[in-house]
Amino acid sequence: MSISPYPWESRYPAGVSWRGPVTTATLPEVLDRTASAHPRQIAIEFLGLEVPYSELARRSKLFAAALLRLGIGRGSVVALYLPNTPYHPLAFFGALRAGCRVVHLTPLDAHRELAHKLKDTNARVLVTLNTPAMMQGARRLVDEGLVDRVFAGDEARWIGNGDIGAAVNDPPFVALSELFDSGSLPHSLPSISSEDVALLQFTGGTTGTPKGAMLTHANLTSAASSFCLWLNAQPFASPGQDRHLGVLPLFHIYALVGVLIRTMMMGETIILRPRFEVAQALKDIERHRVTWFLAVPTMLIALAESPLLKQHNVSSLRFCMSGGAPLPNEVAHKFETLTGNRVTIGWGMTETCGLGTLTNTPSTSRQGSCIGQPAPGIVVEVVANDAPTVLLAPGEIGELRIRGANVTSGYHGRPSETAAAFVDGSLLTGDLGYMDDAGCFYLVDRKRDLIISGGYNVYPRAIEAAIYEHPSVEEVLVVGVPDDYRGESAKAFIKLRAGHPQFTLEELRAFLADRLGRHELPAALEFRDALPRTAVGKLSKKDLVAR
Repeated sequence: MSISPYPWESRYPAGVSWRGPVTTATLPEVLDRTASAHPRQIAIEFLGLEVPYSELARRSKLFAAALLRLGIGRGSVVALYLPNTPYHPLAFFGALRAGCRVVHLTPLDAHRELAHKLKDTNARVLVTLNTPAMMQGARRLVDEGLVDRVFAGDEARWIGNGDIGAAVNDPPFVALSELFDSGSLPHSLPSISSEDVALLQFTGGTTGTPKGAMLTHANLTSAASSFCLWLNAQPFASPGQDRHLGVLPLFHIYALVGVLIRTMMMGETIILRPRFEVAQALKDIERHRVTWFLAVPTMLIALAESPLLKQHNVSSLRFCMSGGAPLPNEVAHKFETLTGNRVTIGWGMTETCGLGTLTNTPSTSRQGSCIGQPAPGIVVEVVANDAPTVLLAPGEIGELRIRGANVTSGYHGRPSETAAAFVDGSLLTGDLGYMDDAGCFYLVDRKRDLIISGGYNVYPRAIEAAIYEHPSVEEVLVVGVPDDYRGESAKAFIKLRAGHPQFTLEELRAFLADRLGRHELPAALEFRDALPRTAVGKLSKKDLVAR
């Protein structure tokens, strides 16, 4: 009997094997299997409207047939410029059925970012809503010659409150209802492979121009399959019966894989909402008996801080997961105390379809910044910062690298950046961390966020974790700023809890004196009414660093 080289295998949750089997398929196959097995099961509940799996599959086929009639098929790229709406999964699966690639545009993107993504992917087809803001953005893209066709959906179709948007009757604008409601089901559709690129998903672009990760059907379905293997064996899971609160934006990889694709694979229900709002989320959890909630830390912070939490019955919740950004220990503890739900931590990136490691609820200690063990079929290693072919021993801090069926093959149209990102078949993540003897991984910081102050390595994440222990602090970001003496020093940007007074830099440093080393203490402090966020709701250092 061979001995595994991976220490995390012996510490895996009961009933879960790191060796899988992790399965792959095309995304339309995933939807069709579920629709065939559970046609009447509700796939999506959206503001009172229920869409069963059979209807989701049927209408996505109608959309695919309509695209093909218009000459939009293999070789075409369809851009989804949508918030959370049932139009998203309909257009997403429909475009893929037609053999197209999909690219997500973020409704909060500036025009320059939208233009860059369209040019970079050669996406000439746009799917959006007919709301004034979305139509204004779409019309500008048309006027500048960036797209040839715009399919606009009427949100009133789903929420039944009358016409809320502009009429869509002038070429190149076409009403989506014409595509979903007309024509007949196709006799055949293009043959697609699990190895075909399904999605060009842009990275955040914090360090430069955003670039599109090429994600295949196999990448995306293997990530969802691995996620299922880990979670379905857990005591909190009821495979096929769980109900998910869908407030993470589907244009983000975390929600796309963790909520949409994984749920479609299991035949479960998404309570889909356009955005996260504390009051609405609590009402939905109570009314719809939501069992699973995938979130980013800012959502858990907002819930834990809201007096409304104690006014609602959230006892149906059995699984809460935080991903996308570090979850402060103090926030996790408060949320768990108030709801009785221990929060699982997930770590991944766009290039890995949002999945890399998961903490083992409830046995894994959340010491420091534990991100858990590699999910089934995924290998994570720690390598030297300046020599990424050199593996480091447990306890040594270096850069995390990752490989698995979920990992992208590279960046669209950027061979040199692709070559620089991979070493020995593994993707260099840019995250600094270490592995302990039991195969659990811990994040220290982003490599690009590292502050070198007076020759010392200073990790902003460690400073943020210590500041979160201050009773007046609701949110904090720490970045490096120029320092004539030290080269760089740490500056803290803080949002206070409601009703709490400001404090001085000296008072903050005194509070942190027994929590951080002298070289780690912030040299500057600024209070903000709000801290910048990404489109998915994560706190973002991008704007602060740019200053």
